[in-house]
Amino acid sequence: MIVNILKRLSNKRTGLCRCRLPMAGVLLLFMLPVTVLGQAKSASWASRQFNKFFNDTTSSAEKSFRVYPTLGYSPETGVEPGASALWLFRARGDSTNRLSEVQTFAFFTFKAQFGLWIDNAIYGDKDKWFFLGRTRIQRFPLLYYGIGNNTSGDHPAVVDANYILLRQRVLRKIKPNLFLGPEVDFQHLFGVAFNQPEGGPAHTLPIGSSGTTNLGVGAALVYDDRHNVLNVRKGWFGEIGYLGYTPSLGSDYRFSSVNVEVRAFHPIARNNVLAWQVLGNFMQGDIPFNQLALMGGEMMMRGYYQGRYRDKNMLAAQVEYRLLPFTFSKRLGATLFAGTATVAPTVSAFRLDRVQFAGGAGLRYLLFKKKDIYIRLDMGLTKEGPGFYFFTGEAF
Repeated sequence: MIVNILKRLSNKRTGLCRCRLPMAGVLLLFMLPVTVLGQAKSASWASRQFNKFFNDTTSSAEKSFRVYPTLGYSPETGVEPGASALWLFRARGDSTNRLSEVQTFAFFTFKAQFGLWIDNAIYGDKDKWFFLGRTRIQRFPLLYYGIGNNTSGDHPAVVDANYILLRQRVLRKIKPNLFLGPEVDFQHLFGVAFNQPEGGPAHTLPIGSSGTTNLGVGAALVYDDRHNVLNVRKGWFGEIGYLGYTPSLGSDYRFSSVNVEVRAFHPIARNNVLAWQVLGNFMQGDIPFNQLALMGGEMMMRGYYQGRYRDKNMLAAQVEYRLLPFTFSKRLGATLFAGTATVAPTVSAFRLDRVQFAGGAGLRYLLFKKKDIYIRLDMGLTKEGPGFYFFTGEAF
């Protein structure tokens, strides 16, 4: 779960390209000169700040807080100045408690567009409580290719809208590593301008194309024996969650969703990890287009735009091999990953010949040495082109 610093998505057939090239990415260009300056014992303010950012020395129990600027660009928004922040801590400052993380990413554009993203995984003392969620507040264009697994990537609609997402699980430990509790999901899409593509066929307007507000309430059962959400070396994560949206709760539409997920992490040799993930989204009812199961993004099926394929149901899986770090380096590492996914209107409509594939590789840099947390630069490859992602922490 996780804050976007760099996001570049390309479509070879349309020439479409969205880039978020951050100053945090530019910081990587300073890694070599900072090392040289450090060896020369330079006392400049800039080198001290870069050295502080890339050479964190706080203990595993001590709180860490980092803020770094970003600079992005996309054809729909123009230049996107912004900032990211990462807060790491352990309950009561006890090193035996799990590492909690809160990530934020904020940006604005000179076209009066903006965004604020917050992701949290917070563990209480002795795991008594577990708060897992995300927040999105933004006015930012979304690309809409249609619904189903046979949509064209040539002429997407551009949906310019205000968007608020608040999703949170409040979980209580019922047994060691097993948590149960309520889950709430609020999504509000308003001020919508559904811009049909130029030079291509118009899309049929989907449910919610003029705006929608929906509140879902349900419950989640989570098994989690991870001790570092941002870089899991060993362990399992599993979740079964249900959300129901009804007019009696203030929703514009009546629908429901069941989400099933399993992640596993297996240590290989000294520093390597084999990780895999299986995900299923199953929905019924009248579902707004922005709340359908979305394929793509920075976590699953990297290389595809998030929402390139969407429908009521989705099955997805990915595997990743991580070298953290290389045997010849104390801070540099890499990863190889591959994924597959498909969407369908019903469970019985899943078809093997409609499965999509993605794969790629990435570089890693050890940012918080004593907390074992890396920043990642991934390149995902698909039949429609590459996608680039720069984040703090692993994809899953």
